[in-house]
Amino acid sequence: MTTTAEDVRRIALSLPETQEKLAWGMPTFRVRNKIFASLADDDASVGVKCPVEDRAELIAAEPEKFFVREGHDEHYAWLRVRLAALDDEAELRAILLDSWRQAAPRTLAEAHPDLRDATAGRPPKQSHR
Repeated sequence: MTTTAEDVRRIALSLPETQEKLAWGMPTFRVRNKIFASLADDDASVGVKCPVEDRAELIAAEPEKFFVREGHDEHYAWLRVRLAALDDEAELRAILLDSWRQAAPRTLAEAHPDLRDATAGRPPKQSHR
């Protein structure tokens, strides 16, 4: 099963206090106005928050799945994920949830302990808590 831009939208908008807003001509998903995900203009990939120190390891481990858009992403704590390369919707949810937790204010994240454990399918070391 291939995950799609609509799966990204549905999962992202199911997270607490998330809104969709166009920016740079692309849909972005924000928690309290902080971007945690952005669909590419071709809907084939999604950008998510990822600590800079973890990106190279993720890309080296699964280059068909993860990449950095040269000229832009290397300057930010951001990673691109190819939707067609994901194992399933559970992996997409885990990635989006991890990105949401990095962007969400600590008090909001802590107010949702049910969202704390999303390790199934999540790439390693993508968390700032």
